[in-house]
Amino acid sequence: MKVLHLTLATIATVLVLAMTPFAQAGGPNLVVNLDDVLAMRSAVKEEGRFRDAFQASKGSVDKRLGLPINVPLPKDGGGGFTHERHKQNYKLMYDAGILYQVTEDPRYAQRVRDMLLTYSDMYPALPLHPKRKPNAQNPGKLFWQSLNESVWLVYTIQAYDLIRETLSDAEMKKIERDLLRPVALFLSEESPATFNKVHNHGTWATAAVGMTGYVLGEQDWVEKALLDLSKSGKGGFLRQISDLFSPDGYYNEGPYYQRYALMPFVTFAKAIDNNEPQREIFKYRDGLLLKAIDTTIQLSYNKLFFPINDAIRSKGIDTEELVLGVTIAYGLTRDSGLLDIAQQQESILLTGDGLRVAQALDAGKATPYSFRSQAFSDGRNGDEGALVVMRQPDQALVFKPAAQGMGHGHFDKLSWQFYDSQEEVVSDYGAARFLNVEAKFGGRYLPENKSYAKQTVAHNTVVINETSHFNGDVKTGNQHHPELIFFGNDERMTISAAKIDTAYSDVQLKRTLALLRLSDDRSLVVDVFDVASKNPSQYDLPLHYQGQLVDTSFEVVANAATLPILGQKNGYQHLWLKGVAQPEAGLAKVTWLNRNGRFYTKTLLNDGATELLFTQLGGSDPNFNLRSENSFIQRKQQARAHAFVSLLEPHGEYNPAREFTIGAESQVVSLSHEKSGSVDVVSFGFADGTRYLLAFNSEAGATPGQESAFEIEGTRYALKGRYQLFELPQKG
Repeated sequence: MKVLHLTLATIATVLVLAMTPFAQAGGPNLVVNLDDVLAMRSAVKEEGRFRDAFQASKGSVDKRLGLPINVPLPKDGGGGFTHERHKQNYKLMYDAGILYQVTEDPRYAQRVRDMLLTYSDMYPALPLHPKRKPNAQNPGKLFWQSLNESVWLVYTIQAYDLIRETLSDAEMKKIERDLLRPVALFLSEESPATFNKVHNHGTWATAAVGMTGYVLGEQDWVEKALLDLSKSGKGGFLRQISDLFSPDGYYNEGPYYQRYALMPFVTFAKAIDNNEPQREIFKYRDGLLLKAIDTTIQLSYNKLFFPINDAIRSKGIDTEELVLGVTIAYGLTRDSGLLDIAQQQESILLTGDGLRVAQALDAGKATPYSFRSQAFSDGRNGDEGALVVMRQPDQALVFKPAAQGMGHGHFDKLSWQFYDSQEEVVSDYGAARFLNVEAKFGGRYLPENKSYAKQTVAHNTVVINETSHFNGDVKTGNQHHPELIFFGNDERMTISAAKIDTAYSDVQLKRTLALLRLSDDRSLVVDVFDVASKNPSQYDLPLHYQGQLVDTSFEVVANAATLPILGQKNGYQHLWLKGVAQPEAGLAKVTWLNRNGRFYTKTLLNDGATELLFTQLGGSDPNFNLRSENSFIQRKQQARAHAFVSLLEPHGEYNPAREFTIGAESQVVSLSHEKSGSVDVVSFGFADGTRYLLAFNSEAGATPGQESAFEIEGTRYALKGRYQLFELPQKG
């Protein structure tokens, strides 16, 4: 008989390890151990980054030591005073605990002791938080949700571990009896749905309780944290590592939640490694946690994470969670590329691994971090689609044939984003949320997150009959995923194709995207989106762009006096219809100017029967929650099949400071698309006479070495493999 995802042999090993005593005593032993402390005490006496970080932390904490202790009764939701105060408190306790270990100054330990005793007086009588969500499964006491309570305990148990040696027996008894044990039990035994959940809330809870188990000598808590409350292996920390990450280290909810979940994963793993190194936790699943740290970095551009799913767009590689991840990873691997990221993060942690990073940076050991093109597989077995990242100098294209991403996922199968010259060009809205801004829905996800940001029309992918993928149902979406047909990468191009036939009943969506480097100063995105439906349907393909519309190759009838709403539901109710156009058959061009000073032209292969709708976000938004952003939508009416074919062309420069404009006009002069058996052929040419032909085979059953023949302009071509770029002779 097998236990789901954890074999009996694995559980037997865990239970044997349960009888192994924890690592060294006589000092802290979670993320920081005694050897780290001794090294740090020596390092702060010498010039360097570590001493600078120490002095900055000491100066900040010293200012707060003279202030009265403030442990208010919980009252406010996210962003409110009491919520923020309790966050500040756990960070102060942790920082003061570290400073005590480094300086041995009793003032720091005394402040942590006094704060813990104050919390111990308050916590036993606390009811559930007054701002908790109605009927929520995960309410907190100190905070409106237990997630924040788990974060509080992750920091607080480390602070306690750092100063426990200074406490009297009576003080230890009170703090453990009235605070630490009750919080740990509240997060575990009293919150089983959250604790056993395979989700970032469950990760934080298991990390908090497991670390508390190490400090308080409760090995049973450690085992429950690893295997779930019944120790069955159906939940718990190991199951979360197994289920929430793909073999490539991609986290199912996307990079924003990957960086958030990273902190409990690497913090608890470091504590496990310090207390029970024989578990070899950083080797679990072929070193998956270290892969996850690398993947988190890879899923960024210009220091910001790709804003897919419920993402706050301003989060990037300098976030505290990834600082910790990079620091721990460098301590384990000594990978000099990680030092490049650490240098960009400009944050040195006061830990043993932080000291190693600081000393390596001081010694000039950093080497450039290598960002790469890759299809990051999704799903625990890597077979639930992928998040595809295509890179070339100064550019990145993100293609999303990935799984739903649980409750934080958006309904945007086969959508894409594009970045160039350090700016977002083709954009994704991310989350509709003002994190911790009390006036904006208590800092929680806004109602518009569900009514717009999650809906398909908010993304750059096809919408059928103004209805979102999976009819906007998360449970249904989680049961299905796209199929990654192929991914290819060479020095001239990166290309990928994917399909899904479950986003709608009796509809197949298939998209191929390619990022081409035609020369040092010319790049291009090729986009072929095939749609086929059993019944005649309306196909909408939005493109959300960042910048100012400057030109179209066709006339647009603008709604200059009044703005109608585009639709009634599924996100359409939030779009103002600013103008409508019906370009003639042939090439239709839309050009906009991005804030990076470059022009971008989307050249569409138009059939003469496809409308273009120009929209602006902000309709049906009485509380002004939505950002004002622009898009245009290609609309094909009453079709059973259609191929949306287009090119995205970066070009030119606009410099208002020096008052010059160059290359403001698109250089694409021809575009065609045809099918030859299983091969798609996209031909395009430029004003300077250069012409190219991109051939690709996006049939799901094709083999990598399969040969296909096709004929264009009387010339016969042979395609070996999935794709090939041909440079055609210039026409005389």
